[in-house]
Amino acid sequence: MAENLKRNDGLPPAMTRLVKELSRLPGIGEKTASRLAFNLLNRPRDEVIALAEALLEMKERVGLCGECFGLSDAPRCPICADPAREHDLVCVVEGPADLMAIERARSFAGVYHVLHGAIAPLDGIGPDDIKIDELLARLRDGAAVREVIIATNATVEGEATALYLAKTLKPLGVRATRLARGLPAGGDLEYSDSATLTSAISGRREL
Repeated sequence: MAENLKRNDGLPPAMTRLVKELSRLPGIGEKTASRLAFNLLNRPRDEVIALAEALLEMKERVGLCGECFGLSDAPRCPICADPAREHDLVCVVEGPADLMAIERARSFAGVYHVLHGAIAPLDGIGPDDIKIDELLARLRDGAAVREVIIATNATVEGEATALYLAKTLKPLGVRATRLARGLPAGGDLEYSDSATLTSAISGRREL
């Protein structure tokens, strides 16, 4: 009996279920999940319904752009569809969060390619497991690209991915550059400030 009381903490089953589901989110422990659950319980019904509808809409409508593989609710994302962008300048990033970080810096006018990962042999992730083939197909399909900026993270995996891409792009005759070392070693793009990202983009180097 004591074990059962400890397990459910006296919460109604619906609250226990919500805490359990919130705890599945990264960075959300059981205590934080409990605080969020109580906060939602005390909010007006229409606000909770709006949150639930927003979650469902995101899950049902948001997918990947067919060109850059960033997040989009249309076949092409607004960046790829924007004729004012420099489509001959492609910035390669590991994930959508990195793309968003660079966009927040407002210092890049080109387009993107999202790999959705990095080469990590120890984790069993090779070039075929991320969207490198899609990048190569994009470059071979008549796209007039003058430069590919490799903006993978300054980690072991990011550096390995950058070197692989530089070697793979060389036979295609496409200029490959790497972000300058304004980014801290071992750091992720999504946590970098706008000034650092601006400096890294403007000071990129040849690979």
